[in-house]
Amino acid sequence: MDSRTPPSRSGLRTRAYRELKVFGLTALYLWIFLGSFSLYRRLILAEAGVSYLNYGFALVEALIIAKVILIGRLFGFSRRYEGEPLIVPVAYKTLFFGVLVMAFSLLEHMLEGLFRGQGGLGGLHEMFTLGIYEISARVLMLIIALVPFFALMEMGRVLGMDRLSAMFFRKPVLPQGRGRDA
Repeated sequence: MDSRTPPSRSGLRTRAYRELKVFGLTALYLWIFLGSFSLYRRLILAEAGVSYLNYGFALVEALIIAKVILIGRLFGFSRRYEGEPLIVPVAYKTLFFGVLVMAFSLLEHMLEGLFRGQGGLGGLHEMFTLGIYEISARVLMLIIALVPFFALMEMGRVLGMDRLSAMFFRKPVLPQGRGRDA
């Protein structure tokens, strides 16, 4: 197909479905990861007699981060180093998207400050009132969460997502005479 020829409707639907599926799986993964940290925080604070009920925050944050990752993929920012050993693109994408999510978070807080009439810096000030330890912990947690995520995505890119999915969700067919050692 000529690059100037617009894609067909069914082609656009297929691509939109695929992107929606990637978005949903990314958001689900991040929600589980971030939600487990919310639960951890609740349990730690409960020991100190403090109630913590911000479970919805994990879902909203997961949806936002998944959208940022999709936007980054759409513009092709993450394709650098894809010809290198898998550790290189995994490390690059983890750091790149970690920084991209932080930048979007700063922008989001600035816009929130503007909408509340505090100004852009007012929104940032509110964010930094959480404290450097809280912000550092969130950034570290996000970067750690992205490592296995991008490792699986890169393995899917190299092996093919169907093959990777089959490796995880279908019973393996072992050659004759080979036992189940693991």
